[in-house]
Amino acid sequence: MSASLAFVFPGQGSQSLGMLAEIGAVEPVIVETFKEASDALGYDLWALVQQGPEEQLNQTDKTQPAILTASIALWRLWLAQGGAKPAFVAGHSLGEYSALVAAGSLSLKDAVRLVERRGQLMQEAVPAGHGGMAAILGLDDEVVVAICAEAAEDQVVSAVNFNSPGQVVIAGNKAAVDRAMELCKAKGAKRALPLAVSVPSHCALMQPAAERFAESVNAIEWQAPQIPVVQNVSAAIPADLSVLKQDLLAQLYQPVRWVECVQTLAANGAVNLVECGPGKVLAGLNKRCADGVTTYNLNTPDAIAATRAALA
Repeated sequence: MSASLAFVFPGQGSQSLGMLAEIGAVEPVIVETFKEASDALGYDLWALVQQGPEEQLNQTDKTQPAILTASIALWRLWLAQGGAKPAFVAGHSLGEYSALVAAGSLSLKDAVRLVERRGQLMQEAVPAGHGGMAAILGLDDEVVVAICAEAAEDQVVSAVNFNSPGQVVIAGNKAAVDRAMELCKAKGAKRALPLAVSVPSHCALMQPAAERFAESVNAIEWQAPQIPVVQNVSAAIPADLSVLKQDLLAQLYQPVRWVECVQTLAANGAVNLVECGPGKVLAGLNKRCADGVTTYNLNTPDAIAATRAALA
């Protein structure tokens, strides 16, 4: 284990059609991991990821198992190639489930079924078109929080992802999100961008989904994590399994405190972060969250080789 090393796992938005094709062609563990997930889900997840249709891959109940499986496939490849075990793991939103699989807290089979169910319940909680999310760039967190309170009126809109200083995502009822975007622009935001998502994650509209999801979470056999996990809602390592599960459920309707999660890792000496999943979303955020942090990637064969060389 390397004390300065942490693995971080991305959430929704990192998926793309054909992801991991290049690595999958040369590393059997990638396709084998997808087969294991496919057997648990009852459909060919690798075929969906490689061939689409893209609209289906972007449905939240398909996106979540796809990103989790891609992340765990890369994690297994890293270990199979003799890569060092990290001192900590963390994941952004959905990525927290990937982190828990990597930490040995739940199996891949249980995890893909769990996040498929999570996606279904999130979709059912708010009818398509009724919710929205937007990224607000260039305003302080407190300003965005205050604007959301003003824009809510009799609806829901809140700051839900504190991704990096000056980048906050808001979510809620579509009309309230639209009002908040206009107010943010008026207050001097550099950008207020609507996000192409089917569900307003991490806001109060997801509380009914969390209540229903508790049954699925409690039905699984959990193990204590073998690697400490920094959780989204607390930006801390949970004291025990009951706190871990409680915070996992709360994560559906409470904010992702990603800036603080990265700061917690750095404060514990983990300044070499490896983004274990498709894409490079977290690498762009992490460097602005804490001083002295470097993020490496595993999303292509070249990236894996460069990361291994840098961390050797």
